[in-house]
Amino acid sequence: MLAKLSTRPPARRPAVRSAFPGCAAAGAVGLVLLGAGLTATGRSNADLDRFYDQEITWSACEAMDLPKDLQCGSITVPLDYAHPEKGTLELALARYRASDEPRGSVLLNFGGPGGSGVLGLAHGRKDFLGLTDDYDVVSFDPRGVGRSSPVSCGADATGQALEATDGEEMSDPRETLRQLREVAVECAEHSGPVLDHIGTVNVAQDLDVMRQVLGDKKLNYLGFSYGTRLGAVYAARFPDRVGRMALDGVDTLTEPLAEQGLASARGQQRALENFLTWCTEELSCPFGQDPRDARVQVVDLVESLDENPVPTDFGYEFTGQDLAGAIGQGLYTQEMWPLLQRALAQLMEDGDTSGVEALAGGGMLPVPQRADDPLVDEEDVPLDNLPAALMAVNCADDPDRPAAGRLTRDLARLRTAYAEASPVFGRYRLAQVVLCYGRPKGTDYIRKRVKDLDTPKMLLVGTRGDPATPYRWTIETAERLGSSAVVLDNRGEGHTGYGSSECVHRRIDDFLLYGSLPRSGSSCGAEDQDRL
Repeated sequence: MLAKLSTRPPARRPAVRSAFPGCAAAGAVGLVLLGAGLTATGRSNADLDRFYDQEITWSACEAMDLPKDLQCGSITVPLDYAHPEKGTLELALARYRASDEPRGSVLLNFGGPGGSGVLGLAHGRKDFLGLTDDYDVVSFDPRGVGRSSPVSCGADATGQALEATDGEEMSDPRETLRQLREVAVECAEHSGPVLDHIGTVNVAQDLDVMRQVLGDKKLNYLGFSYGTRLGAVYAARFPDRVGRMALDGVDTLTEPLAEQGLASARGQQRALENFLTWCTEELSCPFGQDPRDARVQVVDLVESLDENPVPTDFGYEFTGQDLAGAIGQGLYTQEMWPLLQRALAQLMEDGDTSGVEALAGGGMLPVPQRADDPLVDEEDVPLDNLPAALMAVNCADDPDRPAAGRLTRDLARLRTAYAEASPVFGRYRLAQVVLCYGRPKGTDYIRKRVKDLDTPKMLLVGTRGDPATPYRWTIETAERLGSSAVVLDNRGEGHTGYGSSECVHRRIDDFLLYGSLPRSGSSCGAEDQDRL
């Protein structure tokens, strides 16, 4: 999935659920919401045995604001599975213990890419307590993310990437591409060796090490958004080790970044129109009571702020593209709609940007800092880690690298297509198309090999009104995976269903706890979309 990067600092670093653009929160769960080549697999390589045979030591998490019953630990994995002698990484893990004797573990990934699983699990605690009836519930910071050797591009490089791909700067494509080449160099210098070994194929191998170290013969797994891609890649690489696997908010396995960006722009435009229909039914709606007029007003507001940005208390100017990011963040779940409405009212009626700033930034303020220690302290994680990791993983998973001439010729056509997809989010999403320029070509494993799986049944959940992972991706991915895929149709709104639909929550828990699967094609109705 795609997300726009941001350097806008809010008044305070917000909770995890609002900190991950493009794969943001889904209801009460607090969801925070690709590899360089296939390497050695499993324990057939004797050099990998020491990683699979290690033991994990769990202890109380040191951070003061984490739940007292959350335990933390770490494991060691090879930097390069093809050459394990070249170095190692430490990965941060966290778990809630089963309430009784556990049958094993269930591993969670909250998406992103770039989302911290440790913080996601901490802040989503109550939503997963039902699973602790039978399982230890475990999550982790993937390599390059959070405390697990976090990647960074530094303050200057991240800002340069945003300037190169934002608005009028893209009027000179050759200058844009020159700046992006410089950004790629900066990211490599700040991130260290992990940057060459980031991506979904590598993280899938890490998952298998975790499975063994946790003592499980099969991997039981719950993945959200980008985490569904990770689950599918694991299933393709280790089909005989798949246990009960649930994928919610199913990502694409085949579409290039340009098409993903268009899908995201269209999805967010539909979500915006649904929001405005809801808003204009209220007298407090700052756009009045006419949905059509409200849509025009939003476009005018974005364009006005692009032409005349508003100064903020933090020393930067709030632009229309920042507003597009804020609106997009507020559309990921219907629970956030009242918050978005109030923030927009503050902006339009009082000129107060504080509400939209809190939504737009996601707490990602780049710092000129390199953090490549084996397991860094939480306060030492670079504040641009999420956007840096998102860029790195998406580029590592993407084999397309059009030459400069081709990309330069295509930009005019792409601008038109993105503007037609969404007058609000089109420019905002177009930037994603060129962010991989200057980086090494990514793996083609996901497009070519993740298909026709011979695994136990897997539950795939798609939400009809999902603004980030279109429902059609669920159907396309299910067809690609083959007879193993069982589809649950969530006829609701928002990104993913586990945190917003009681029906989806119950179906996923029933599958993970008892192995009970719904009939493929069955649905959860919009009336089930209640706060848990």
